[in-house]
Amino acid sequence: MGLRLVRRTVPSVAAVLLVAAGVALAQTAPLRILYIGNSLTYTHDLPALVGAIGRANGRTVSHQQVVAPDFSLEDHWQRGEALGAISRGGWDIVVLQQGPSALPESRALLVSYTRRFAEEIRKAGARPALFMVWPAQARRGDFPGVGRSYTAAADAVGGLLLPVGDAWRQAWRRDSRLQLYGPDGFHPSLLGTRLAALVIYQAATATSPAVLPFGDLTDAQATALRQATDAVLAARAR
Repeated sequence: MGLRLVRRTVPSVAAVLLVAAGVALAQTAPLRILYIGNSLTYTHDLPALVGAIGRANGRTVSHQQVVAPDFSLEDHWQRGEALGAISRGGWDIVVLQQGPSALPESRALLVSYTRRFAEEIRKAGARPALFMVWPAQARRGDFPGVGRSYTAAADAVGGLLLPVGDAWRQAWRRDSRLQLYGPDGFHPSLLGTRLAALVIYQAATATSPAVLPFGDLTDAQATALRQATDAVLAARAR
């Protein structure tokens, strides 16, 4: 039997450039997001702010939202409108959001209906994502429980976690004066929604935006939002 020579293949320069071009294209391709949630999503038009970050950085992020006040994922499932929007397809990511869900029974429902929605989302060729929210200001001790609930739901379906609630806490560690709650102590302020938009954009695109289209932010505020987002997404990646 003759010797078999095994040749190590060295990628050509052209092949390397082709791969690099493919990565660059993936990072700038239009992104289509469907949001399913309640007033924590539509307050200050969170989806539009995500799109604004995209435009400022040369990327199209289009969206549709199926939202209603006080709705849970169970409510959306029973109503059917969200399922219709999913089945029409054309989405890259479908973002799921309900209330804080820190209590065990609420967590169980969040995980259960996330599983149901995730099956339909994947049938439509999209990826499920969980928008981790925050508790009411009067129940700030529930932050860890909210985080555990949304992490459990994302992990249950292999979905993308959008750890906005965790980013709020990280932002306060950098500047405790940041007003992330709105006047009612539950819905977000505009600043709180902007931080949510940054987390969602950065997690969904796996890129840190060079430009934030929020000209009225102080340098200190912008730095706190960026650092908080970087911290929570880096922790998730480990």
